[in-house]
Formats: sequence, structure tokens, C-alpha cells
Amino acid sequence: MRQSRLVSAVIGTAALVLAGCGGDEGAVVEETSAAAEAGVGSRAVLQDAEGNEVGGVRFSEVSAGTEVVAEVQGLEPGFYGLHVHGTGLCEPDSSAPGDPGTTGAFLSAGGHLGGEDAEHPEHAGDLPALLVTEDGLGFLTAVTDRFDVQELVADDDGSAVMIHSGPDNYANVPERYASGGPDADTLRTGDAGSRLACGVVE
Repeated sequence: MRQSRLVSAVIGTAALVLAGCGGDEGAVVEETSAAAEAGVGSRAVLQDAEGNEVGGVRFSEVSAGTEVVAEVQGLEPGFYGLHVHGTGLCEPDSSAPGDPGTTGAFLSAGGHLGGEDAEHPEHAGDLPALLVTEDGLGFLTAVTDRFDVQELVADDDGSAVMIHSGPDNYANVPERYASGGPDADTLRTGDAGSRLACGVVE
């Protein structure tokens, strides 16, 4: 399983900087990075609807939960919604589960992981937004305790990582903009738009 040297350097540098500040925070970062290197893990290779590889996401068990490391290239600059979806199928032209009349890119991956009884951003698969620079590169490292690595691959239909075409507003719609609060679409996806790239977690 190959990890980009740049991502390794970023994680390692963050650990050294925080460790140099003293206190427990540096120790936690060092422990997290070391555990990710040695721990149980899985990976998803991200492809767009045309089959072009645009990056990958690695999941590793660490003491605080699951470390998520995403790396993408070749995307337009800006923020993108990043989520784990509940079905491990990344079919570029497919029907939504339970709704064969609705078709589109990667609809086969279903909804967000852990989303049946929750609203956005409380789905287990809701992750921080991915920022892509002017160079078309995006890097993200986060730790979540909402799922573990085993959950991503152990169930019958697996899971998938999704990059959406727009930013995720996390259903943050102040009453001054909408007196009734966020609508059903916002509560489902955070208005992150269509599905841009997908990768099955393996």
C-alpha cells in the first residue's frame, strides 16, 4: 500500500512541530501518526466518471479512532464535499438503490454511511471538506470516532468514498436565510452537489 511522500512529510512535520510545543498534544499527534503507520488499514482509489484516477484515501486505526488521509490531484481549485457512502459500488452510470428510475454518476454507492436515522452532518460518513489548491492538489488528514476500519469492509455491501462537485455546508443554514431551517436536500447531503469521484474501500 503506497503512501505519498508529501502526505508522509506533512504528517511527520505536524507531529514534530506539535511535539516541540510541549504538553500532551504533541504526544497524541506522534502516537496517532505512528499508529497509523503500523495499524490496520484500508484504502480507496478515487476515479471520476470517465475512469480517470484522481487520487486515493487511506483509513488507519489509531488510538483516537480512525485516521483518514486523502490525497487528490487534477481537480479545479476550491472546496469539495468528502463523505463515506454506505455501499461499495462505484458505477459511473447507475441507479440509486431502491430507486431504479433515478440514474447518474456513482448513485450505486447509496447514501452516506450511517445515514438512515441521522441528518447531515451527523451521518457517520460525514467528513471535513477537502480543499484543492490552485495547483489542483488536495490533501486532508482527519481522525474520526464515528466508524472503524473494520466497519468499512466487513458488511455485505462494503462502502465507498465520494468526492462531491461542490462544498459541503454541513446543513448550516441560519434562520435569517431560511426561517424554516435547512430543507430535506440540505439535511441529506449538505448541498454538496453531484458525485464527482468515487472509490470502493478495500
